[in-house]
Amino acid sequence: MTERTGIYIDGTWSNGAGQIENRNPSDTSDLIGVYAQADAAQLDAAIAAARRAQPGWWAAGVQKRHDVLMAIGTEMMARAEEIGRIIAREEGKPAAEGKGEVYRAGQFFTYFAAEALRNQGDLAESVRPGIEIDVRREPVGVVAIVSPWNFPIATPAWKIAPALAFGNAVVWKPANLTPASAVALTEIIAKQDIPAGLFNMVLGSGRAVGQRLVESRDVDAISFTGSVPVGRGIAAAAIANMTKIQMEMGSKNPLLVMDDCDLDLAVAHAANSAFGGTGQKCTAASRLIVHSAVHDAFVEKLVKAAQAFKVGHALEEGTQIGPVVSESQLAQNLDYIGIGRAEGAELLCGGTRLDRATDGYFMAPTVFANTRNDMRMNREEMFAPITCVQKVDSYAEALARANDSEFGLTAGIMTRSLSRASHFRANMRAGCVMVNLPTAGTDYHVPFGGRGASSYGPREQGRYAAEFYTAVKTAYVAAGAPE
Repeated sequence: MTERTGIYIDGTWSNGAGQIENRNPSDTSDLIGVYAQADAAQLDAAIAAARRAQPGWWAAGVQKRHDVLMAIGTEMMARAEEIGRIIAREEGKPAAEGKGEVYRAGQFFTYFAAEALRNQGDLAESVRPGIEIDVRREPVGVVAIVSPWNFPIATPAWKIAPALAFGNAVVWKPANLTPASAVALTEIIAKQDIPAGLFNMVLGSGRAVGQRLVESRDVDAISFTGSVPVGRGIAAAAIANMTKIQMEMGSKNPLLVMDDCDLDLAVAHAANSAFGGTGQKCTAASRLIVHSAVHDAFVEKLVKAAQAFKVGHALEEGTQIGPVVSESQLAQNLDYIGIGRAEGAELLCGGTRLDRATDGYFMAPTVFANTRNDMRMNREEMFAPITCVQKVDSYAEALARANDSEFGLTAGIMTRSLSRASHFRANMRAGCVMVNLPTAGTDYHVPFGGRGASSYGPREQGRYAAEFYTAVKTAYVAAGAPE
C-alpha cells in the first residue's frame, strides 16, 4: 500500500510526481517526513473524479450528509490532542493551541452536519393565478479549496465542512509547509462512507498545482485563504471562466486603547492579539492606537508583557510562543525590523532572532513606538510577532487612523464608554469588531470575513456560508386544474 504521505485522489492514496521534506520549525534536525507533490495530470484526475462523484453525493440526501459530517467532527474532537501535537511539530504553535485548533475544526463539521438538515427553501405566491413558486438551494458542484499554513486544520475545516454539507465535491490544495496536518485530516475524511472522488487532497506548489486548479473550467467555485497578491491572481483566473470565488486575504488590524479603559485588561488583550500564534494570524493586532493620556503607562506595561512571554519549542511544557513557521518567514520578519528603524520608528523591545536549545526559527516579541500610519509597518501585513504603537489625542482621531487602511478584517476598542463602543461598532469599517476583547478570536457559528482588500465574495462560517456553497434556483409550476 502506498504510504500515506502522498496525495489522495478518487478514493486512493498514491505517490506524487515529486517530494518535499517537512521539518520542525522548533528543531530543524527533526524531519517529520517526506511528502508527495502532485503534477498536472494528477490534479486533472482529481478534478475529474470530483465531477463524477458529486451527483451521487447530492442524491444521497441530507441524513447521509449529516451522519458523515458528524462522524468526521466527532473523531476530530476525540483526537484533538494527538493531531494538535502534529500541528505544533510542523507549524510551530504551542501544543495547547494546536489541540484547541483541532477541537474547533471538529466543531465546524458538527455544526455543518446540522446545517445539512436545515438547508430549506422558501415558498412564494406568484403574481399570476394558478402558478406556484418555490425557491431552493442546490450545490454549486466542484469546489476548489486553497488553504494556508497558519491554521492548517481549522481553515480547511470551515471550508470543507460546508462544501460537503451542501452537496458539493471537493478538491483541496493544502499549504506545502503543513502536509502532515493535511494527511491527518484527509485520513479521517477518507474512512467515511462517501463516494470515491468526492473528496480529493492534492499537495503541490502554487505555480504548478494551485494555478492550474483555479484556472480549470471544471471547477465551479474557489474558496481561498492567503495573501492579497495571490488572491488577485486567483480572481483574475476565476473571472475568465466566470467561476464563483470566495477569498480571505490580508489584514492590518487596529486595537484602539482609550483613556477610559481598564489599562491592565487592554495590555493583556493587546499582547495576546499581537503575539499569540507568533503573530501569524490574519486577526493579529499589529496596529495599537493609544490615547495620549494613557500612552506612556500602556507602552511600559506592554513591553513588560512582551518580554515576559516564554518563547520556545512548541512541544515544550510552558511555551507560550513557538517559532516562526520557516526560515524565509523569519528573514522577512527581520527585514521589517530594519524597515521600521529606517522609517524612524522606536524599537522598544524584541526585533531579534533568539537562540534556544534546539535550532529553530525563534523570534522575540517586538514592540515599536512613535510610529505613523503611513509607515510600511502600519500599511503592510507582516505575519510576525511585531506590533506598532501610535499615539492619538482623541477617540475621533483614533477611529480615523483605524479606518485609514486598505484592509478591514477585525478591529477592537478598549473603553468603558458605552457611547464610544456603540459609535465604534457602527463606524469602524471592518468585518468583525470587538469591544473590550482581543482582535483575534471568533466563534464558529457566525459569519467571518472583512472589507476592502481583506475579503472578496460571500462570508465564511455560520449559515451565511450557504451563500457561497449553494446556488439558488427559483421554480415556477403551473399544475393546471384537476380533472
